[in-house]
Amino acid sequence: MTHLNSLWLWWLAILVITISVVMLGILWSKLKPLSSSSPLPPGPRSLPVVGYLPFLGPDLHKQFTNMANTYGPIFKFHMGSKLHVVINTSELTKVVTRDQDHTFANRNLTIAASIITYGGQDIVFSNNSHWRKLRKIFVHEALSNKNLAACSYFRSNEVRKTIKNVFGKLGTSIDIRQVSFLTESNVLTSMILGNTSTVGSRHLGEELHIVSTNISEIFGRPNMSDFFPKLAWFDLQGVERDMKKQLKMMDEIIESMIEQRTKLNSKMSHDEVCDHEEKKDFSQILLELKNQEDGSPLDITHIKALLLDVMIVGAETTATLIEWVMTEIMKNLDVMKRVQEELEEIVGLNNIVEEYHLQKLQYLDATIKETLRLHPILPFLMPRSPSKDCTVGGYTVPKDSTVLLNVWSIHQDPRHWDNPLEFNPDRFLTYHEAKKSYNGNNLNFFPFGSGRRLCPGLPLAEKMLLFILASLLHSLTGVCPRAKSMTFLKNLVLHSRN
Repeated sequence: MTHLNSLWLWWLAILVITISVVMLGILWSKLKPLSSSSPLPPGPRSLPVVGYLPFLGPDLHKQFTNMANTYGPIFKFHMGSKLHVVINTSELTKVVTRDQDHTFANRNLTIAASIITYGGQDIVFSNNSHWRKLRKIFVHEALSNKNLAACSYFRSNEVRKTIKNVFGKLGTSIDIRQVSFLTESNVLTSMILGNTSTVGSRHLGEELHIVSTNISEIFGRPNMSDFFPKLAWFDLQGVERDMKKQLKMMDEIIESMIEQRTKLNSKMSHDEVCDHEEKKDFSQILLELKNQEDGSPLDITHIKALLLDVMIVGAETTATLIEWVMTEIMKNLDVMKRVQEELEEIVGLNNIVEEYHLQKLQYLDATIKETLRLHPILPFLMPRSPSKDCTVGGYTVPKDSTVLLNVWSIHQDPRHWDNPLEFNPDRFLTYHEAKKSYNGNNLNFFPFGSGRRLCPGLPLAEKMLLFILASLLHSLTGVCPRAKSMTFLKNLVLHSRN
């Protein structure tokens, strides 16, 4: 018996030693990479549970620029349980948008964004394999040069109606932002439907403006459920409830548009269909792709999400920028004088602005770009989220963290811009084309993004920005009053406040 007990204890000791060695080996293999890996970026101290939330102000782009002076060009902070990393220089932006573009291509889908995009089925927020296919359809089909040329009538018609409307309100105050939004949304809905911006007796532009305003307001609320996912079920601030109401309204608008296009297609004769092949509208292109039987990436939800992107995101950003440009021009009367002199020379006093004039309006184009430099519509672009742990600037950026590119700070970096706080359109007249292009290759000026997430609607946005602004400014017969403006941050979108 004593011999058996000794033998048992001996085997037990061997087993314990073996297990200990194995566990130590596993532990060493886990700890060794951690000890040699890059540390997290520096950053401010945070409070337990809430993180840095109580210390964040309304002008985040300015606050983060000041924080970069303390912590360096890349720093971190927590908002609740969510880690955020802010990048403030063009050199580190290159790592995100070029060197590791594939890793940083994902979006951070908030609760509000998930709802209004049908669960991230659109171009802006989608992370799945459909995203590249959707972008290809949008850029190469809907916004092809042929289609943009075919839709020139819609753009001219809506802009002329806007100018007529403005003249009819002489002597009264005019909401430039609303006027611009309605013009852009009417152009977009005409391009979507093929020949009209109405569905039955419904004026879609007015309805879209109401819904867009509500959506922006909801996005502007800091949603605690995004920072504390365990609280999402309670919807404490009503963000989920309110956004679902707006989605229902948008759904009704979009379905009415799809229904109208479907009925129109069914009534078209064979000759009309053949004639229409050369100038298909956006909804027709999408519906035809949906009906293909070769594994099309589109279903009705994708179509709805794409149309929502076009109508809300496209009109909202264009209207906001036009308001900013008008504000800067009215503050700088010398700039206004030069813009109007250019319009008089290129267009003529007794003529109306046509699209073929736009490429010759170099000073107005420079004025728009200088406005975007000082007032990027999205001062952090759309937040990115890495698909795996990676290294930026010698620091680890963990998987699924939220990465913010502080474009506002980069656009005013004194290392790359002379007198960066001065509004000076002339700087864009002296730069070579590569430096002043919107294509995102110049990472000192990339208001519409860079890399594979470059704004897909850029070709249309460029045309509409110049067209609406040139037409409005050409119609002015006197000097506009000087405007007072200030900035405030709402839903990561800069607005002008008169």
